Amino acid sequence: MALSALSLEDRVLGGWLGRIAGNMLGKPVERGDHWTRERIDRYLSMAGALPLTDYIPVLDPPPDPAEFALRPEWPQCTRGNIHGSARDDDVDYAILGLDLLETYGPDFTTEQVGELWLLRLPYLQTFTAERAAYRNLANGLRPPLTATADNPYQEWIGALIRADVHGWTSPDDPRRAASLARRDAVLSHTGNGVYGAMWAAALIAAAFTAPGARAALESALQHVPPGCRLARTVRRTMALHEAGLDWAATMAELDEETRGLHWIHTVPNAALVTAGLLYGAGDFTATITLTVRGGLDTDSAGATAGSVAGVLCGAAAIPPQWTEPLEDRVRSAVFGFDGAAISELARRTVLLVP
Repeated sequence: MALSALSLEDRVLGGWLGRIAGNMLGKPVERGDHWTRERIDRYLSMAGALPLTDYIPVLDPPPDPAEFALRPEWPQCTRGNIHGSARDDDVDYAILGLDLLETYGPDFTTEQVGELWLLRLPYLQTFTAERAAYRNLANGLRPPLTATADNPYQEWIGALIRADVHGWTSPDDPRRAASLARRDAVLSHTGNGVYGAMWAAALIAAAFTAPGARAALESALQHVPPGCRLARTVRRTMALHEAGLDWAATMAELDEETRGLHWIHTVPNAALVTAGLLYGAGDFTATITLTVRGGLDTDSAGATAGSVAGVLCGAAAIPPQWTEPLEDRVRSAVFGFDGAAISELARRTVLLVP
């Protein structure tokens, strides 16, 4: 299906808005070892916010601070308190990816990804695998050693959250998107950490022309090794949905499927995004709220689900309760981008489409 210029602009903007809204939705409850699926729903029930159709509301003070205290950033990312997006690495890396492609073009090297990190991104705004890779870069190591030296986080979600721009700039070309994402990811990740980035980029690229989430998911799976754990777990999630299990039952099955993996690991979070897209059934609000209610790395998974859902439906179809509080503005730690207009970031992204 060919995309008109207006449709492309609307879908790219939808991807940016969806990523930021999904990130903001999940941010107050980001800590999967504490904010479990059950605890999130208990909190929402006490707040009278089930079904969830807007940003997470505040119970202040919480009924039990040890159990229900939101993340410290809650004043910037809860219902009624949002005035532009809060700073977060899930948005910083989308911005950094845009800067990467504007600076070096689609033929960028992995070494250039590292150079841009050192120039544009403060060290203390990196985490897990990215912080390990940053330290390795500063110590003079080069890829692929930057990903493997003293880095126990090689299969965690960091590379996946960097993948969106490669999908946004490769509409209906998931192979290209996966290739770009791989070149970016190997700076800091290996194995399923890299495959997660390839899968997410391909999924977003496919969403521009796919008739729905399932078709986009099937397309994305063609661009990662079929026997890798990520692909097997995504296919398992799709099979549970196709078999008619409800969302809660599928979540319980996936808990068993991924038992023993850290809550920031790529594989369980990719399964969570898959479930959110399938059970969201094309509804933007249902997609991001189900994804965040699933727990794990709520802001990262919510951001990726929101990006895919935003591309699938386009910016004009995203309900205003998600977009209006963002006030077309991002906070970012990336040098030169703090306070940028979301619409301007989207416009610049469209210019990078071949």
